[in-house]
Amino acid sequence: MQFIDQAEIEVAAGKGGDGIVAFRREKYVPAGGPSGGNGGRGGSVIFVAEQNLQTLLDFRYNHRFQGENGTRGGPNNCTGANGKDLMIEVPCGTAVYDAQTGELFGDLIEPQQTLLVAQGGKGGLGNQHFLSNRNRAPEYALPGLPGEIKQLRLELKLLAEVGIIGLPNAGKSTLISSLSAARPKIADYPFTTLIPNLGVVRKPTGDGTVFADIPGLIEGAAQGAGLGHDFLRHIERTRVLLHLIDATSDDVVRDYNTIQQELKAYGRGLAERSQIVALNKVDAVDRETVDLEALATQLNHLSYAPVFLISAVTRIGLEPMLQQIWEILEQIKPAQELEV
Repeated sequence: MQFIDQAEIEVAAGKGGDGIVAFRREKYVPAGGPSGGNGGRGGSVIFVAEQNLQTLLDFRYNHRFQGENGTRGGPNNCTGANGKDLMIEVPCGTAVYDAQTGELFGDLIEPQQTLLVAQGGKGGLGNQHFLSNRNRAPEYALPGLPGEIKQLRLELKLLAEVGIIGLPNAGKSTLISSLSAARPKIADYPFTTLIPNLGVVRKPTGDGTVFADIPGLIEGAAQGAGLGHDFLRHIERTRVLLHLIDATSDDVVRDYNTIQQELKAYGRGLAERSQIVALNKVDAVDRETVDLEALATQLNHLSYAPVFLISAVTRIGLEPMLQQIWEILEQIKPAQELEV
């Protein structure tokens, strides 16, 4: 399945049905009168958040969605049928913007949450509505109103509580595969991971917490370099950032600063988000030439965040790191309350 997290579409609500001109022609009714019914309301376009969807792939080739038109009124004061509302399913975490102005129409986070994006047109009035003392036989009715037409931009922002960030080959995919049942592609070359991967990590209480492995962060990511610009939006909703650093790197501090600068450049509060720093691949470091404890202390002074020495492959240090994550999650507000 392809991972598509952006799409532009056009939605058009249904047109209201026309009112009609009609007069009563019934036996034993001596004075007839106008009896033209109103047109039915046009169908609206409504988005529905669906928990089982993970991508906006359905909108890659289908760019226009049309609500059903209302039907015209009938004689004997009969109102036309309303057009059926068009319900469009989108993944939880989809933000809906006006494609032209950038205005946010709504954010669909909760399962089955709905968002009205295009209102159906009102039905026209039949000639029965224009009966008066001065006009006993009105011979006109109103047409139905057109429905709203909107150009929309959809953005999917993954709903994860913990975002795993770091330079390519820091071991993010290996870590999420060690902590959860997720099985992302893992290889020893940069940009192995081309899409965000989600994994559910179980707390000691049995509750599940969603972790997201965010790919492609390199220097210049916030300006469009690498894959990071495309996927930085997926950590906007996270409550904790787990910054993974390759302990075998020739300059650990440089690697740390590179990611932090990209978070600041992207903005939207990412640089101020709660963080944990983890030096990964400690099992591959020559302890005689590299003082890991000194590196951890240096990073702690830079980040003011807890620093852990771990190995995603051998699971060294994972439990203390997870315990710190659970404690932070208990202290901060839920993801849906964060401003995104």
